[in-house]
Amino acid sequence: MVKDTASATALGAADLQLDDAVLRALRERLPAIATTTVTAVVDEVPDYRGALGGAAGATIHRAVQMAIAGFLKLASGGRDVDPSTPLGPTREGAYALGRGEARGGRSMDSLLAAYRVGARVSWRELARSAAEAGLPATTMAKFAELLFAYIDELSAASVAGHTDELTTSGRVRERYRERLGQHLLAGASTEVLTAAAAQAEWALPDTLTAVLLPAAEARRALASLGADTLQVGEDLDGIVEADPGHPLTLLLVPDADGPGRVHLLRVLTGRHAVVGPPRPWADARSSCDRAARAATLASPSRTGAPVDTERHLADLVLTADPEALADLRDRVLAPLADLPPATQDRLAETLLSWLLHQGRRDAVAAELHVHAQTVRYRMGQVRELFGDRLGDPTVVRELVIALSVPSSPRR
Repeated sequence: MVKDTASATALGAADLQLDDAVLRALRERLPAIATTTVTAVVDEVPDYRGALGGAAGATIHRAVQMAIAGFLKLASGGRDVDPSTPLGPTREGAYALGRGEARGGRSMDSLLAAYRVGARVSWRELARSAAEAGLPATTMAKFAELLFAYIDELSAASVAGHTDELTTSGRVRERYRERLGQHLLAGASTEVLTAAAAQAEWALPDTLTAVLLPAAEARRALASLGADTLQVGEDLDGIVEADPGHPLTLLLVPDADGPGRVHLLRVLTGRHAVVGPPRPWADARSSCDRAARAATLASPSRTGAPVDTERHLADLVLTADPEALADLRDRVLAPLADLPPATQDRLAETLLSWLLHQGRRDAVAAELHVHAQTVRYRMGQVRELFGDRLGDPTVVRELVIALSVPSSPRR
């Protein structure tokens, strides 16, 4: 609602004295003036072209006729209007018009352009009719001043309505979209998700990709991503363990696979982000879970590149069952158990490199930055400890798995 108070327009109206004959002539011409004004708006403002015969044309015609009628009532010098609230109904109508135009998708620029055209044409028609009815030239200037002040107040009311509508609808849509994100994390049914998406005015994508990043960085990242990116907020209990002093935000990015993923990773460069895999939109929770697991394993690179879970699949597989991995390490690395810890580490490092390089001594030496003779010596120790087991493919596979992830304390 728009509050109305006595304004400069009201004070100006008190100084303007139109006799009854002029007012009667202007009121008789009101429908024709309104039609001419609406026609000009529809012809001259691109967003209104073609609207003359539709619902939008009818809305504009009613608004113009109400505005001109309100002006004539004001111009009567307060004889039939409360001077303390001279613009009550017309100002409310202008406010409602602004909200309606925002709902109809018309921009504020188009709305103000319509007011400019309407002011020009209505003044031309009103001035012509007033002059024909005998309005003195000395009064015409006050008449013009009052009209344009009046139009300014109505346009300000429409702008307020337009702004309020966009703000209100934007906040409501944002709440609905956050609720949709919560439904996705909760694994709601497709029916619930589809209904929530419709309520949030969110077009269904093929896939969604989860992005975890610090809440402080989310706003800047959102500015570079599509408008349909969902921001779930900072309540991620049950998804990822986070430092309360540095909360994380979850973004769900539509259709960020293929070339879209390249763009997404580029946008997130320089941010402390973890990017999950693309998943069918209704299964977005699985992308969130993988991103959350990767966040505990890897950190953004020194180059500022985000953590791409697609590049950490082996690590994710190896750490899927920490207890099983610990048991495997205990069993297959038992021959090293009685050695001093430093010796265990050296031999384990050499054995893994040897297996991965398929026994190429020079390649192992280059990777470990040691002499080839050192590799030969260490592998001699390893063969004494493991014996024929190094020739068993099953043992070799288990050794590669066990040695590929550093040991960690059991829970």
